[in-house]
Amino acid sequence: MNTLKTGMLMAALTALFMIGGQAMAGQQGMMIALVMALGLNFFAYWNSDKMALAMNKAREVSEGEAPELHQMVASLAQRAELPKPRVYVVDNPTPNAFATGRNPEHAAIAVTTGIMRALNREELEGVLAHELGHIKNRDILISSIAAVMAGAISYLATMAQFSMIFGGRDDDNGGSPIATIAMMIVAPLAATMIQMAISRSREYIADATGAEICGHPKALASALHKLSNYNAQQPMDVNPASAQMYIVNPLSAGSLAKLFSTHPPMEERIRRLQSM
Repeated sequence: MNTLKTGMLMAALTALFMIGGQAMAGQQGMMIALVMALGLNFFAYWNSDKMALAMNKAREVSEGEAPELHQMVASLAQRAELPKPRVYVVDNPTPNAFATGRNPEHAAIAVTTGIMRALNREELEGVLAHELGHIKNRDILISSIAAVMAGAISYLATMAQFSMIFGGRDDDNGGSPIATIAMMIVAPLAATMIQMAISRSREYIADATGAEICGHPKALASALHKLSNYNAQQPMDVNPASAQMYIVNPLSAGSLAKLFSTHPPMEERIRRLQSM
């Protein structure tokens, strides 16, 4: 169901891009925005693992430094029929974890120092299995494609603003000024909402895949409950751009609408796992 939902959201993002491009800048502007967004996100995709690990100050640990952690990752990767990812640690007392890498052959899992103290072995295996679920489902690729489309739409809105200011727009080819202004406001907002919805859908899928890999859905549910409480009490000091990568939201909860959340409601995630 969530895979279908992701496909529908991706289709909606593509349709929004096509409609917005035509309304705001005509076909030529739409193609320019797409090429630029593809170039930027192509670079980000190929360097996503290095950028994410550096942004979060993660350091790679050897088997000698963290033998138990390496053993768990290797065992779970074998069950998932995946190559063993590189293992990193983030020096942070708040328990959390994330995965990165453009494909299973170039993947990495990072955990905070706090998670190894906060969770028991089964719960930690559940978290690691969840991150392997992201790798197995190629969520980095899906996120990159969504970022391409959302970035292109945002660029179109900016380009339309400059076009209107400097009078370089030909409305005979692009549509009415009212439609342009409406799309300048609505399109980037809608694109962000759709991108966040895709992120939430992928978390549900990673939960289900992780539960299958570790074989203990309730252990993963217990881990999520603990991590949610820890992160609510002691939010992590991380770049907001990397918040969606973590298994639970590392930032303090604000008053923003759920539509802009990168993570699904924790109660629903736990409920689905407990029902498996």
